[in-house]
Amino acid sequence: MRAAVFEEPGPASVLRIVERDMPPAGADEVRVRIVLSAVNPTDTGTRAGRGVPDGVSPPRVPNQDGAGVVDAIGEGVTGLEPGDRVWVWDAGYGRENGTAQEYVVLPRRQVVRMNDDVPFEVGAALGIPALTAHRCLTLASDGPPRLGPDALAGRTVLVAGGAGAVGNAAIQLAKWAGATVLSTVSSKEKADLAAAAGADAVLNYREEDVAARVRELTGGAGAHVVVEVNTDNLRTDLSAVASGGNIAIYVAGEVAIPSFKAMLKNASLDFVLTYTTTTEEKDNAVDAVGEAVNAGVFRVGEEAGLPILRYPFERIADAHEAVEQHAVGKVVIEVTGP
Repeated sequence: MRAAVFEEPGPASVLRIVERDMPPAGADEVRVRIVLSAVNPTDTGTRAGRGVPDGVSPPRVPNQDGAGVVDAIGEGVTGLEPGDRVWVWDAGYGRENGTAQEYVVLPRRQVVRMNDDVPFEVGAALGIPALTAHRCLTLASDGPPRLGPDALAGRTVLVAGGAGAVGNAAIQLAKWAGATVLSTVSSKEKADLAAAAGADAVLNYREEDVAARVRELTGGAGAHVVVEVNTDNLRTDLSAVASGGNIAIYVAGEVAIPSFKAMLKNASLDFVLTYTTTTEEKDNAVDAVGEAVNAGVFRVGEEAGLPILRYPFERIADAHEAVEQHAVGKVVIEVTGP
């Protein structure tokens, strides 16, 4: 089989495609033929040597997320059969083998069945973005531990960066859960994407006072939950969040916290890294995202606010560079045929 590997950290040019032996599926493991491998910022960071520490050194096959077809199952595996369409998560975390290869073997828990009518593009777009979004939406002390229909009914969610992959997932999941969703963007083009994802109102932070508009749209109450991609927005978030509300931050960076402003609101700030959530938190996220996907409410494509940018396997370096250059949309690599 073919696999993309990097022998040492570096720019995208360190990636090369090699031939490897087909890995067997051991006990409680599943071998998946990868149709689409997704590229996230964390994947390019790991390849460049600045990713999340996980104790694994090169050589490595990059990429955490992907979608494909079950090829073989090991002893003890239940609930899956060869031929099932699946999506996978955290494939390359703490392991040498991510999804940028024709076949990958994973523990049963990391392989999720999806209905036969779910496009592989949807499956590849889940993983890190959707599981991160779920955690951000369920962090509040008075919030639900797991999303589902009406789980966020009566709540307002403010999603920063609604045109990004996590932002798009947060909008779609929050709407599915019954929330009123507001989103911030930096351009008309990105506003169209956030609206396509389902946001009830989209605010251009370059042209509007976000906090004032949020208060106006919520009758002065503010947003119950803020999903934040930029720590520079913290002062604005604290003005926009409701009393007792929650701000979930899923981006790394130094941050100065205006504590008195937070105290006045009795607001909580939480930081999210999907890799290190608890088993219960991850299982809740996977179950909820899987339910949303199979219910047909999680969509991709420009009409759903998340353009799909496709690259052939031979151009995996170009795919990584596209993510590093902040391409708008979901970058996926065509590893094998459907």
